[in-house]
Amino acid sequence: MRAFVAARSRYAEDRFAFAFGRSVRQYVVLGAGLDTFAYRTRFEGVYVFELDQPATQVWKRERLVDVGIAIPEHVAYVPIDFERESMLVGLRGAGFDFSAPVFFAWLGVTPYLTRDAILGTLEVVAQAMQSGSEVVFDFAARSSEASDSEASQRSLAARVAAIGEPFKSAFDPTAFAADLSALAFSLVEVADTSILNRCYFAERADGLCLRGGNMMCVRV
Repeated sequence: MRAFVAARSRYAEDRFAFAFGRSVRQYVVLGAGLDTFAYRTRFEGVYVFELDQPATQVWKRERLVDVGIAIPEHVAYVPIDFERESMLVGLRGAGFDFSAPVFFAWLGVTPYLTRDAILGTLEVVAQAMQSGSEVVFDFAARSSEASDSEASQRSLAARVAAIGEPFKSAFDPTAFAADLSALAFSLVEVADTSILNRCYFAERADGLCLRGGNMMCVRV
């Protein structure tokens, strides 16, 4: 899990580096939690919108004060109840520019959402965002084959269910990619466990690697 938390953020930020090269200057963090991108980014001219539950944002801002991290001018906090409020309304109220492309980082969230909620959010992005906009997110993979990855996923699912936060979705990566292509995304790219290991863990001397984990990148 430690390796995957690091890898998913690195993958998202590597994808954003390419998007930045295409002049994308808006970065939206869906379910921001304690994400730190806004406080350490070196990309000039990027504006970050952090969307999360109001109580979580209050707690995060308290923690930032506790550890002496200043809130930069290029970040906007967008309190939102994802169950009842529209992401578009929240962004509009925070000064989001709907005429420009955007990069969405959606990390550590989708396994706790239903299939309909995930596809509904991505459909909104496909319909409402400008060409060139991207979404990067992790997802739980479903497989009929016995493997270390599948065993790891089952173990994690049991642990999160035990603390009252059960996983609500899992996907076959190939079928999931086809579903997203049907939403008219121009790019649908899966980075599975083997790809992420080759990218980020192949040269490590300590044996640290992923035993599971999948990323998806889609572009409008």
